[in-house]
Amino acid sequence: MTSTADRPSSANTWTTSVRDDTGPIVLAGLRTSWAPLAKQTIIVGLIVGAAVASTFSPWLIVSDAPAMWTGVAIAVVCLAFAAVAARWPGAMRVELLVPALDFFAVGFLRFGTGDAASVFTAIVVLPVVWVAANPGRRHVVWPILGTTGTLLLSYLIAPTEPRPSELVRLFIVVFVFGATAAVTNELARQAGLQLADVQRRRRVAESEIDRAALVQQSLLPVTTNGLPRELRAVGVCIPARTVGGDFYDWFATPDGAGFTLGDVMGKGVGAGMIAAAVRSLIRSAVDETDPAVAVRRAATGLATGESDLTGGQFTTCFHLRVDRDGRARWVDAGHGLTVLRSTDGSVRPLRSGHLPIGVGTSWTAEDTVLEPGDVVVAVSDGVLDLFGGDLDSLDRFEAWVAERPDPQQLVDGISELAHTDEHPDDVTVLCVAYLP
Repeated sequence: MTSTADRPSSANTWTTSVRDDTGPIVLAGLRTSWAPLAKQTIIVGLIVGAAVASTFSPWLIVSDAPAMWTGVAIAVVCLAFAAVAARWPGAMRVELLVPALDFFAVGFLRFGTGDAASVFTAIVVLPVVWVAANPGRRHVVWPILGTTGTLLLSYLIAPTEPRPSELVRLFIVVFVFGATAAVTNELARQAGLQLADVQRRRRVAESEIDRAALVQQSLLPVTTNGLPRELRAVGVCIPARTVGGDFYDWFATPDGAGFTLGDVMGKGVGAGMIAAAVRSLIRSAVDETDPAVAVRRAATGLATGESDLTGGQFTTCFHLRVDRDGRARWVDAGHGLTVLRSTDGSVRPLRSGHLPIGVGTSWTAEDTVLEPGDVVVAVSDGVLDLFGGDLDSLDRFEAWVAERPDPQQLVDGISELAHTDEHPDDVTVLCVAYLP
């Protein structure tokens, strides 16, 4: 008797989808490092556009050209710094230096395009929002100070005695932009809390899925100990996701052994739960000699009156019982993907016209006598995708099986094909050899 435990590298393979946790972090880092450049590009575009428009438009004022172009120069220098920061993320530690200097750039632009009469003061809202969107209440204070500096810069450049009406106007402007900063900061805080909650829920869900995968893996047989020495069983299950809807199983019976391969419609946790239920229900008929009884028991167990546990899903299943003398009885419940490879290399299908579990209501067993060296090969429909997935894929699969007499070679070959590239569906194969 050859046990799957003798060949741990391939006899019982369970492949889970490995999440690369660095992927989202890398993408987030890219978004963070390039975001200042994108923001500053917009600010520079507006400041440069304002200066050019003021220079050539007869409706706009240029009261101090050197001051106006000084504001443009400051904004362009900030753009260059943001471009450097995008290449070297370490510079992101001083990211807020860029909008801080933008307050001065807007202040010079305002002074050079008419001061209090300038129509470009509103540009200051962009660095206000930029700073206020960062976490912490202190990022409400900095925009208020920056806006105040923008409006008072003209008094530093050309000291004059401000009129009371001008002071009132400056106070209102600072108050409005301060309120804008406070609202922006609060919205960013709420968004951060919601994002943290979503991430926490995602971690919980991923943890539950990982545990479900471990449970499903534990249900697969890992050794042939207990099976008759005349029978050798090898299997592999490679889910398309962390949890799959395919399963295979074998277990000892009073007169031989039972073997099952099932494929639940769909993928994911829901399909995995149904697969576990079907496996358990079929196993519960271990003392029944007729494999059709096991399939009917599974169908009855899943259908609970008006409330159907399968939620409309169905399960294709191949269930085989083999005696020690090679007499085999099998049921094909809508599966149609099982073949018998004889020792002479010929391959013939083992299929019937019965419907899957969840659709059909009655099944009958077929009889086959296995000769020494015969191998029963059952696969899920995901295996056909490895052979092209078209109408001729089954023929190519049968020809491939005909060239491989050893069941371990068959399983290793399917596993190698599945790991060569991504597969859209679960890939499962079960081989049963009669070796008296």
